Amino acid sequence: MIAKRWVRGLVGGVIAVGALAGCEVPPPPEAAPGPTAPVRGPSASRPARPPQPVQPSQPERPSQPGSQPCPEGGVRLREAGGDAAMGLRLASLALVNCGTEPYVLEGYPELRVLDRQGAPVEVSAGTGTNGVTTSVTGVEAAPRRMTLRPGAEATFSMVWRNTVTDVTVPAVEGWEIEAVPRPGAPRLRLRLTQPIDLGNTGRLGYGPWIERDAR
Repeated sequence: MIAKRWVRGLVGGVIAVGALAGCEVPPPPEAAPGPTAPVRGPSASRPARPPQPVQPSQPERPSQPGSQPCPEGGVRLREAGGDAAMGLRLASLALVNCGTEPYVLEGYPELRVLDRQGAPVEVSAGTGTNGVTTSVTGVEAAPRRMTLRPGAEATFSMVWRNTVTDVTVPAVEGWEIEAVPRPGAPRLRLRLTQPIDLGNTGRLGYGPWIERDAR
């Protein structure tokens, strides 16, 4: 009888221990490994871009007279050639009728010679040769009346000497011409490509308007 009770107690203890053992919380499962970032190998070097050919810059074309806006008075000045033989200078300027109406000229323009800064230079500017030379230069022509149709032009010539007669007097250079084509007309100003190199003679002669065909 005692033996049976001992066996029952032993069995009950074993069952109790097993029950307690079954109540233990099992450890949490290990986290599943996440996705592994791909390992990039050394990036393949991109081939260098070939150098782009450099286009040579095109030289600027000189502006054509017709491409410039016509001044308010309907005419514009331009250089028309010259001669510089033996120190006697001769240069011509042209007046172009760039407007739409006929333009009447008669006699001589009114002139002023300006320096690089646009200030008047000291010069005696007179019609004809003005004592500059006794040679025939074309500035001695008689003035006459003319009418320039649109696109036509007239010229006048200037004569001077590049002579230094007094070393104590600075030589004078004119780089702009200011002209009034006819009485009451707006003043025109032209920047010269070659100076009026007067030396220190202080004299400039100029002729009348002479009509010629437009170029």
